[in-house]
Amino acid sequence: MTPRIFIDSGVLFAAAYSSKGLSRDLLLMGATGKIKIIISNFVLQETIRNLSGLKKPPLEELDQIVRNANIELVDATKQSVLDAAKLIVLKDAPIIAAAKTAKVDMLVSLDKKHILKRTDLEIYINASIVTPLVAYQTIRTT
Repeated sequence: MTPRIFIDSGVLFAAAYSSKGLSRDLLLMGATGKIKIIISNFVLQETIRNLSGLKKPPLEELDQIVRNANIELVDATKQSVLDAAKLIVLKDAPIIAAAKTAKVDMLVSLDKKHILKRTDLEIYINASIVTPLVAYQTIRTT
């Protein structure tokens, strides 16, 4: 079964910003069908907003990545975001809610402050929450 991997905006940003690195490698794995990449419209819009703030925004790169990686878009309901907000800061609740809605195997994040190393969130979404490095290593060994 193909692993379902939800990536947050930090990972999507890193993949668009640099042609190298594990965030980009995960998207390439999505393009080859080794994994199924899932994001939400919230993640996509946040990434576009953050990339737009750069002097030379790589928005064309992001567009190409999204098209080639065969990404599945999943959105959470308002109620599920409010439920997730009981566990995490409101700005990150849409990510947790969408990952839970998508029934993913893994949530990949770079957010050390709010998302990573949160066992309560892993229980809530019923999936591990890992860095791109751990995701890449896990996928490569399966």
